[in-house]
Formats: sequence, C-alpha cells, structure tokens
Amino acid sequence: MQEFQGFPVSPGVSIAQALLLDREGYQITRSRVTTAERSSEAERLDRAFVSASEQIAKRTEQASEKQLGDIQGIFSAQQQLLLDPRLREEMRQLILRRSFSAQLAVSQVLNGYAQAFRRMGGTFLSERVGDIRDIERALLEQLGGAPTTSLSNLQSPVILFSHDLTPSETANLDKKFVLGFCTEAGGPGGHTAIVARGMEIPAVVGVGSFAQQIRGGMEVILDGYRGRVILEPDAQTKENYLRRSRDRQSFAVSLDALRDLPAITVDQTHVELLANIEFPSEVSAALSRGAEGIGLYRTEFLYLGRKEDPSEEQQYQAYCEVLKAVNNGQVIIRTLDLGADKLSTRHSVESEANPFLGLRSIRYCLRNPSLFRIQLRAMLRASLEGDLRIMFPMIATLNELRSARLLVRSVMDDLREEGYAVRHDVKIGMMVEVPAAVMMLDHFVREVDFISIGTNDLTQYTLAVDRGNEAVADLYQAVDPSVLRLISQSVKVADQAGIATSVCGEMSSHPAYALLLIGLGVRTLSSPPSALPQLKKAIRSVSLSQCQAIAERALRLETAHQVHTAVHDSFAALLPDMVQQI
Repeated sequence: MQEFQGFPVSPGVSIAQALLLDREGYQITRSRVTTAERSSEAERLDRAFVSASEQIAKRTEQASEKQLGDIQGIFSAQQQLLLDPRLREEMRQLILRRSFSAQLAVSQVLNGYAQAFRRMGGTFLSERVGDIRDIERALLEQLGGAPTTSLSNLQSPVILFSHDLTPSETANLDKKFVLGFCTEAGGPGGHTAIVARGMEIPAVVGVGSFAQQIRGGMEVILDGYRGRVILEPDAQTKENYLRRSRDRQSFAVSLDALRDLPAITVDQTHVELLANIEFPSEVSAALSRGAEGIGLYRTEFLYLGRKEDPSEEQQYQAYCEVLKAVNNGQVIIRTLDLGADKLSTRHSVESEANPFLGLRSIRYCLRNPSLFRIQLRAMLRASLEGDLRIMFPMIATLNELRSARLLVRSVMDDLREEGYAVRHDVKIGMMVEVPAAVMMLDHFVREVDFISIGTNDLTQYTLAVDRGNEAVADLYQAVDPSVLRLISQSVKVADQAGIATSVCGEMSSHPAYALLLIGLGVRTLSSPPSALPQLKKAIRSVSLSQCQAIAERALRLETAHQVHTAVHDSFAALLPDMVQQI
C-alpha cells in the first residue's frame, strides 16, 4: 500500500482501477515490469523503434513524391532523431536497470528532451519540441498506447491519473466511467478544480510525480475530502473508507429535509443561496439542492471543447433553458471569461509570459467585439424569459466597465431595429476580482446594479499567486487577512450605495468560511450545487451574532494560518456534528 498527498479540490471518495495517461494524453497500461521481463521489454522497445522509423520513412517518401519539400524536411529530421542510438539506449537503460515499462521509458526520456529544448529557447530548438512529441506519439502507438479519445469508449469505471487536465478536458469526462481523477500538477483554485467541483467528480491535484508508482489496472482509493490517493489499499483501509462513505451518504440524506426551507439564521437573518453552474444541465441539480437562483453561469464552457463557436441561436437556447428551469428566479450570466487557462483552439492568443495578467476575460472580449456582440445579442434576447442579469468579469478600470456597458446599449439598439423585443431593465453587474476594483469601488457602484466578489481571482491577484501552480499553491489562501480586509471593504462600500453584494468564489462553498463571510456582511452566497445543503445546515444552526464574532476575531489576526485555525475551531464548537462530514 502506498499513498500520495495532494490538494483536495472536489469532495467525494472513489474506489476503482487506475487509468494512467502520459503527458501527451496516451494511456500507459503499466509503468513497471518484473526483472525477468526486462530483456523482452527492451526487445519490444527495439521493435517499436523499427516500426516507427518505417512509418516515418513512408511519410518522407510520400512528401517527396508530392514535392512537398518543407514537410519532407520535417519527417527527415524526425527520422534522424529516431536513428540516434543514444536516444534508444537511454530508454533501454531505464528498462534494463530500473524495470521501467517501454511506454514509460519512452515518455520519460522524450519528455526530458522536450523540457530541455524549451528551457534553452530559440526558434530552432522550439521547433524540435514538436518533432520530439511526434516521435513520442509514433513510439507509443507502436507500443499499444491509446490516445485520450479512448476515454469516450470506456467500458468500466476508472480513476484517471494524468500530469494535468485542462478545464475543457475535465468538462468532457464521462462521469459514468471516470469516477475521479488525480493530477501531478495544478492547485486548489484553478479552473480545472472548479469544473471538477461543478461536475461533482472527486479530484485531487498537485500530488507531484507519480508515473513510476502507478500501474494501469491497479486498485486505487481517491479521497477528494482530504487530498489522499491510496494505491493498492489493504482490506482494512478499504473497509474504513467504505464505512465512512456510508456515513457521509446518511448525512447527505438527512440534509434533504432542509431543501425547501429558507437559509435563515436562528435569529432570522436570511442568507440567499444561489448556485454556480457551467452547463444548463446543472440547473436541476442546483434546484434539487435548494438553490434560489443561479448566481454565476460561466458561459465560456459553451465555447470550450467544440469544433466551432456556438452560434447566437445556440447560446440563446442555452440561456433560455436555464431561465425557464429556474422559473422566475434570478440568473446571473457572466460574459465570456476566456484566456489564461481557458482558451479554446479557435480563440487562442499569442504565447504570453504571464497569461493571468494578460489578454483575458473582459479585456479579451473588448478586443474581439464581434465575438462579444454575438453573446450579448443572445443574452438580451433571452432576457424576456426571466430575471436575466449580465455580469462582466475581471473589471479593473472604469473605462472597461463603461466600454462594456456601451456595447450592451449598442446591441440593444441593433436588436430593436431588427424588430426584437428587448427588456429595458436588465440589471448589469461586475465581478470584484482585482484589488484595483476594490480601491475604486466607490466609483464603480455608481454605474452597476450589483457586484459579485470572486474570491478565487481576488486571492490570486492580491497575493500574487498563480492559483493553478502547485509550486506556490500553499500560498494561495483565501482567508489571508489582506483578502478578508478587501472583502470587508467591498461589502461596506456596496451597502452604503444600496446595491446587492454576493460572493461566488470557492470560499463561499465551505460552511466554515460561509459563516465568516456572513459575519463580514455578505448576505448572498453562490456556490457549486453540491455545497448548498451543508451551507444551509450551517446557516440554520447559528446566529448572526455568532457569525459576526467569527469575523471580528478573524480581522484582528495576522496570518492566514491563524485565521484558518480560528475559523475552524469556532465552526467545530458551534457545529460539532458537521466537522466529520466536510
């Protein structure tokens, strides 16, 4: 039995066989061979080299016949790399000395070369990285590797192990067969983690290198509550997890009784509970958990993982579906938040040294008005179906907000001229995600109808921590005193202006932190549907004064660790029966 520890990003426990993918998305059916198998495995590698070389030689010949000189040169360069005896010998030594499987040896060696070329820089060496990846694919195919497209043809449940997953790859996982996933890279606040929570797929990220320890088909326990991954668990460990899962299931059933009750403290303070969604299909799960509406509809997932952009009509239908399902409840639709780690192949931008500080979110939309206008047209047309509200992400300057609002008015005018009926009272809001927005919020609140504090990005930009980078993920702390002060200041400014404030970041999905936010003055929380029942249970078990005491104490502390400890100690004292269930 062996264990990995990472960041828990999506609660739940899964027990299934492991499915291991290499960095390029090819299945590695096993990572180790026995001592007796070393020689035969090395021979298998030799045969793969011969077959791959023959395959590339054919491509070179075909390019020559068609007089495609540039392409012929590319294949010739790949052929030379394959014929380099040092390359094959490095792989053979991993097999003969360390019992690597041929697949793992190929992936390990060629990934090392690719990383080295990237570090050296320069156009010529950067181009060689592509050649190396092509060679890797050719060898892995000869060794029986299957690309990630095979995930759509799974016949039995698995737990997926991969170096990393993009948000769109995560969104396309088949929950019926992929019972959970674990990645070497990533952090708890990244968008991949957010999608996992929204899809309710147990996940652990940022565990570090695991390729040499995991074999395809081995039994694995993935604990999305505590960030643990246990390989080949013994009978006692497996039984303990099964028993704990039954206990949590019983607790979840007990929360169903609260579904139709209001989220109201014992001293009658109402807290509005809304849901975060990525797809229209999630609305039913949100409503069944007691959501009063949709506080964040992330529309970029309509774009990711598609061969072509969704049309205005397709977007219109998606928005109408959500509005009709919510049945007069509010639906806050965030405009496109493409960029950084959420780029579609059609809307990728030039490589940026700091993509989270670059062309993303509202900046990207304002630079691409034709794309933006299509989305706004669909939203405004759908607004007749219910209480649709438009929210702009990552607003940092008044000029950005004003430009976006001007575009909304322009689209309204166009639609009216075309004969469409358009509501005049669609509410416009903004995300508060950067410190600049907090500092200028007294000006912003004069021009918006509501604000929503996105604690994920606000934490990232306040602490200068890439929330998807596992190397600094321990510094990503939403309860850092600096972040709490920014939240507190934002709530006070919005209250003074008489506009609504919600928190839609992941901070709002944890019951202990939810009580802290309520104590800071927040009266609307938007979270993944799966978190709503526990939030309601916690809110209905405490008084407003108890929440305020938690917040007052937290604001006096100096470090995130102190705040975390104090908040959880208070939560444990107030709701001891919930501590073991979250």
